[in-house]
Amino acid sequence: MKKKKSFLEFVSDNKFIHILLSIILGFLIGAIFLVIMRLSVGEAYGRLLKSITSVKGITYVIVYAVPYIVAGLSVAFSFKTGVFNIGAEGQFVVGSMAAAIVGIRLGTLPKPVLIILCFLAAMAVGALWGIIVAFLKTKWGINEVLSMIMFNWIAFYLSNFIAGLPGIKSDGSAEATQNISDNASMLFPKEFIKKMDFAPTANWGIFVAIVIMIVIYIIIDKTTLGYRLKAVGFNKNAAEYGGINVNGSIMTALAISGALAGLAGALQLMGMGGRISIFSSQEGFGFAGIVVALIGCSNPFGVFVAGLFYGWLMYGGSKLNLVGAPTQLINVIVGTVVFFIAISVIFSNLKYLFRKKG
Repeated sequence: MKKKKSFLEFVSDNKFIHILLSIILGFLIGAIFLVIMRLSVGEAYGRLLKSITSVKGITYVIVYAVPYIVAGLSVAFSFKTGVFNIGAEGQFVVGSMAAAIVGIRLGTLPKPVLIILCFLAAMAVGALWGIIVAFLKTKWGINEVLSMIMFNWIAFYLSNFIAGLPGIKSDGSAEATQNISDNASMLFPKEFIKKMDFAPTANWGIFVAIVIMIVIYIIIDKTTLGYRLKAVGFNKNAAEYGGINVNGSIMTALAISGALAGLAGALQLMGMGGRISIFSSQEGFGFAGIVVALIGCSNPFGVFVAGLFYGWLMYGGSKLNLVGAPTQLINVIVGTVVFFIAISVIFSNLKYLFRKKG
């Protein structure tokens, strides 16, 4: 007969509970900082909740969440296959720039054609950015984390260079590219947005994110490709002994992961940004994707929910100054959540606290 689990054993063995506890602890630490600064915890957190009490607020959260969801899926996919894609930031940047170039230079093409071309360009360049790193790793054994960090900076400066080129740079005084063509925009029609009282930047991106989530789930859990990639992630030596091409699997994993990060960049550009500014610092969408993947336990459906949660924090956090609270409080909460997720082994050991001796 199967022994019934105690409450502590249930908490210790449930990853979802670990994530939930980490989020609760994140908000508790945030509350402590608010008390230290002599600010009202109720007002600050009430402002966060108020941001999702209207249709407009909810659509803002969804718009904010879309690039985080897809970037999170990118990182989660690489995690599942045993590769830590810290290069999602660079892949996001080159993907968004590729989409911008297509959206500017081919702006007269029909809308469906142009949107698809922007997506394909972003995914192709993002995949290339991942493949280069994979090649360096498999060919010469170069550590992928180090090379990805370097490629993040290469993407950063390459984007700034391209943004200043004639035919791409804004004709005005703005330090940014031209706006992409209206035919490359994913925004809902203005009349529809006004009628539904949506956020002005409400767009089709969330539907793309849902499709990507389902596709990634199918690839990982329902295909031979997914089985091979996960096998390499679990144990490279065993996978190679079983006849799996380990180097080829790493190349495939980083190509798909890079393509998703590039697509995330395109969705941000075509659904919200409209143009790319000359960066003064890294924007952090790819790095946020790591956070989202961790909160979502690298499960495609979990990542989707985690992306919405992160989008809510980013949007709601931008309103905290209305009640006198610093917007940086959100970074404290997110950082604490990630910290406790990283050391979630402490939750796994709770069941040993009150174990009887003898």
